[in-house]
Order: sequence, then structure tokens, then C-alpha cells
Amino acid sequence: MGVDAHLLAVVALDTGRAEDFAVTGAKAANLARAAVAGLPVLPGFVLVPVGRAPDAPAGEEALRRAWRELAGPDEGPLVVRSSSAHEDGENSSMAGRFASVLEVRGWEEFVTAVQTVLDSARRVHVLHPPEGRADPLEGMAVLVQPMLRAAKGGVMFGADPVAGRTDRLLVSAVSGGPDQLVDGSTQGVSYQLTRSGRLLGSDPTERRSARLLGRGELTRLARLAEKTRRVFGGPQDMEFGFDGDGRLWLFQARPITAMAPRPSRGARLLGPGPVAETFPGVLQPLEEDLWIAPMSHGLTLALDLAGAASRRLLRRLPVVTTVGGRVAADLRLLGAVPSAHPVLDFVNPLPGARRAAAAWRVGRLRSALPLLALDLMADVDRRLAELPAPRQMLGGQLLDAVSWGRAVLSPLHAQESLAGALLGPGSGGTAAGEALATLAETRSQGASDDQLLARHPVLLSLLPPTLGERAALPGHMNLTGLPRGVAGLPVREGLRLRIRWVQEMQSEMVRELGARLGKSDAALAGPSLLALRWDELTRIVDGGALPTDLPERHLRPDSPALPAAFRLAEGRPVAETLTGRGAGQGQGAGGGFGTGTAWDGHGERPEDPVLVVRTLDPALAPLLPGLAGLVAETGSVLSHLAVLAREYDVPTAVGVPGAVDRFPPGAELTVDGGTGAVTQTARPAPPQPATSDEGAAA
Repeated sequence: MGVDAHLLAVVALDTGRAEDFAVTGAKAANLARAAVAGLPVLPGFVLVPVGRAPDAPAGEEALRRAWRELAGPDEGPLVVRSSSAHEDGENSSMAGRFASVLEVRGWEEFVTAVQTVLDSARRVHVLHPPEGRADPLEGMAVLVQPMLRAAKGGVMFGADPVAGRTDRLLVSAVSGGPDQLVDGSTQGVSYQLTRSGRLLGSDPTERRSARLLGRGELTRLARLAEKTRRVFGGPQDMEFGFDGDGRLWLFQARPITAMAPRPSRGARLLGPGPVAETFPGVLQPLEEDLWIAPMSHGLTLALDLAGAASRRLLRRLPVVTTVGGRVAADLRLLGAVPSAHPVLDFVNPLPGARRAAAAWRVGRLRSALPLLALDLMADVDRRLAELPAPRQMLGGQLLDAVSWGRAVLSPLHAQESLAGALLGPGSGGTAAGEALATLAETRSQGASDDQLLARHPVLLSLLPPTLGERAALPGHMNLTGLPRGVAGLPVREGLRLRIRWVQEMQSEMVRELGARLGKSDAALAGPSLLALRWDELTRIVDGGALPTDLPERHLRPDSPALPAAFRLAEGRPVAETLTGRGAGQGQGAGGGFGTGTAWDGHGERPEDPVLVVRTLDPALAPLLPGLAGLVAETGSVLSHLAVLAREYDVPTAVGVPGAVDRFPPGAELTVDGGTGAVTQTARPAPPQPATSDEGAAA
């Protein structure tokens, strides 16, 4: 005999002992649980190490008896499968890692098949040793059942694991047994069903009269999925088969692993939107508290004054938040996407009444805002000019300056948002355009970046704010116009520039404060300060203790950009496709009409580049001159870079869904800055060389 029968005990599949995962392994225990609950499971037995079932029959005679009773007098075919403690679990199925042997006939083939399954445990143990287990067979049992010749079979998911939908069933079916699907040898037909069994679609599409699975069979599968869900407390990954008499059998049930998270009902629609233009990268906790909280508060004030949303909603939902350190805004509150319920909004009197009540405020603001903004900018300029150099300030004065910055950023953001909505872009250019002209004129003077920024603080509009190491200014610039000074900038641009100046002041103060704190406590040296929250920093400066978990905190690493639109599920973004626009349709931001070659801003610049990006990063400003077009997945017509692009007559489309993926570098594009349409055009065919006959005729 090829297997050590004295080491194996026999446990019947329809007994309570077989339901114990620790005894029979996950696959057999799941089937035993289903059989006891009355689900259609084939009979069988499980071979387990004798130590797990000391009272169960063991040895060669017990094994022969179990085999004979299951195979019958005709020695019918059996299937011998693994049932490991390491497979078919909630976190990992280990599908296909252990052996299964089909069409096992006779005692000798049966013994060989059992040994094959046990040997697969040793092989997997060598490749992926389970933690804390020295014996590769310790977690392995062997499941034995009759071999059913299925007329139709397949795999059924009690939920849609890709979309994360628990109200859908996915079925893949073939003629014959499900093993053809599992091993990948046959594609099969895929069905999407409701939980009640109603067919939603199939792939490939089938004629009603020629469906592999009829309506009755799909309904029975849906009932099986529902019963299995109730037995196991959640949707399962199942293998099934219909025999020649049309009876449905359950071959396997295990938890669905890697279930995609699904946003809860009513989850907010978020996206980088126009705010990612200011903060294109990953923010650290202290940066969030210094800059995102005031921005959110300021935008909330602006939306309230304009009557764009109810105060109760604004109090409950932050307009701007962060996901993994990347900034995101509520797209519906900002008006970046159309309402999800336009008809209800039309018949609902509350939004109209709210806007009517706000109309008088808006009318007064439209005339008063320029003067209010000038007063605010003058106050900011005065306070910034009065601040000594950080090294000359006491620690408390440094903290007070940062705190004043947090306070003043809120009205700056509020007025900047209102200026964009009520006053329009105005005349006089943009801060970034003024910065580019200044840089082109002064870069050749040989001054360092620090010297240039000290002489011309307008250059800060080209750099994103950071408490870490400041980015370098762009290199050599071609002359794009003469600088005229910041006094002539429109109101909105002036406010945006003051926001950037206040953020830079805060950065300088925090760097100096961090250097001093790091000398007194090594735990605060270097970038560790950025892992603190604002209230923690103020408490430490006032003599409080360091957070106990500070040594375990790590700075957030760089991460991929957020989707243009998404909802949160379990804290993770789930991308959502925006409806209401064509495939290449965005929002026109001006600049006319252009045709050129898609370019991502890296590598060699084409002769007629159309820059295609996810967000309107301020660092892209130096690339604008000479562009044939600008396409962005996010942003608005009032985005800083969109306004600057209009100055350079660059055809610009913003809010174009999936632009980066749909328009790879090298694609020929046309951009309509009026309508926001972006279309991909075929390259003109190269001229064909003349044939010999044509040459002779010539």
C-alpha cells in the first residue's frame, strides 16, 4: 500500500465532527456544514490524521471499508480532493494550490490519489511554508466523494466581487463539469443575475431558445446561493453541477475573498477637482491642519453666503478633505458635477428660497467685494511685512505667527472663491503669468532660487506649498511678456497670491520651530514634526508631553493620484464614472481650437504638444507657452492654470473623464476650448512610393 493508512482516520461527511475546521479542513468542513443544513451535497468521507479524531475508525481496514461503501459494488469513479486548513478561508482561498484527482477507479488508483493529494501539501509547504507549522501534513485532510458526471456545471459567486455588489450574482457555466472552468481550459458563458434569479445579462449574448442555462435553472441557482448565504452568514464562492436528471448539486462553498469595497448608500461624490491645483501632492498631517482645514472653512463660508447649500449640510460635511494625504473636495457642493436629482431639485422649493434669500447678500457682495478684498490684502501685506526673520523670533512668537496664518487663510479662501464666482477672471493676467514673465527676465542674472524668491515673492505662485523641502523653480524660460508687478493683478489673483504668501510664511516658521524643538528632543528632529497634528504641536510648545505613539508614526509615502470622481468605501476610494457628458467631452476653458500630439509632460516634447494631465498642477505653468492644447481630467474653467492657459491662447478642456488613460502620449488630438470636446484623430497615411509602372509612365 502506497499510503500510511495507520496514520489516517475516517470521518463521515454528514456528521457533526466533520463540521470542525480543525478536524477536516476548510473545504470538507464547509461541505459538511452545508450537508447538515440540508443543501444538496454528495455523500463522502474525509481522511484526517488520527490525532485529530482519536475515536474515529482508523487504519487500512477502515479505509477499505469507507472506500468500498462509497464506490459501491461496481467500483464507481471517485474524486479525491484536498481539504487543507490553509485553503478556502476568508482571507485566502489558495485556489488550485493543492492537488485534486478525478475519475479515480479501483483500490490501487484510490490509494495513489490519496498519496498525490498528501504530496501536494508537502510541495506547497516548501514553496509557501505556513507560519508556525513544521509538519506539512498537519493542516491537510483528504476529501473523498463520488465522481458526478455533470451535464452542466460551473462556478457561482453569491455577490459581485469586482463591483462589490451584494445584490448581484455572477454565474459562469459550461457543458460538463466545473473543472473545465476552474483549470481555465474552457471560457464558458457568464451570467449576471439579481438575488432572485432574474437575468440581467450574459456574455457572450445568447438567444433565448439556445441558452446553456434556462430560466428555471438560473432560478434554482439563485435559491441555492440564498440558502448558502444563510447557512454561512454571507455570500459564498460555489462550484455546482446539474446531473443527467437535472438535479442540482453543490460541490464546494467557500467565502468570497478579495471582495471589492462598495460605498455605502448616500456616500459623497468626491474628487481632486479644482483644489488639487493648489495641493497636487501628498500632504502630511501637520500640513493638513495648517492648510486644508482653513480652506474647507473658507469655502464653506463662501457657499453659505451664496446660498449654494443648506447650512445644516455645510455644518455636517467638510467641503474639502483628504484621502491618504491627497486633497479631495465634495464635487456636488462645489458645483463641479451636475446634481444627481435635477428633477427633484427643480420641484423642491427650498434651494430656490435659499438662493432668493441669499440674492441680496450676493448683490451687495458683488459691489463690495473688491473693496473688502483690498482691505484684507492690505492687512495681510502689513502683517507679513512686520514679521521679523524667523531666527530673530521667540518660540511663542513663531507659533503665534503660524496660528495667525491659519486664521487669516479662512477669509482669504472665502473671498477668493467668491471673487471667482462673482467677479470673473477680470483683466490684468494671472499671478503665475506674472511669475513666468518675472522669471524669464531675472533667471539670467545668476541669482539662486532663495534670492529670486526673496526679491520677487510672486514666484511662489509657481511652487506648491510644503513644510518639507521646497521644490526648485523652473529653469531657463523664454520671454513670454514683460512683468508689470502684482499691483495690477485682478482681485481673485491677488487673493490667491496672498494665500500662497501666508502658506510660505507658515512653512518658514514651522521649519525654524522644528529645528529648535529637534535640538531639545531628538524625537522631534528632522521630518518627525510633520507627523504631528496642530493641537499636538501647540501642546508640546506649551510644555506638554510628546504623543506616546510618535516613534511609531511614519510620514505618508507618495501615492497614486486620486480618481477624478470617487466615493469612499471602508476608507478607500472607489472610482465612479461621471454621466452627462460624451466620451471625450469636458468643459471648455477657452483658448480656441487646436490640433496636436498628446504629451504627458515627460520626455521629448513634440512639435505640436497637447498636454494631457490628471490635475492642473502649478508646476505645469512653465510648459504652457507653445502648447497646441491642454486637457485635464479635473479642474474648472476658473482654475488657476486654466486662466493662465487662456492668456497664452492654449485651447483648454477640463473635467475630461479618463483623459490620461484614453489619450496616451503620441495620440493625435483635437481640442475645442469652446465646447470642451477632445477627439482622437487618425494619423494621416504616409505617402506611398510610386510603383515601377507609375515611374515608367511618368
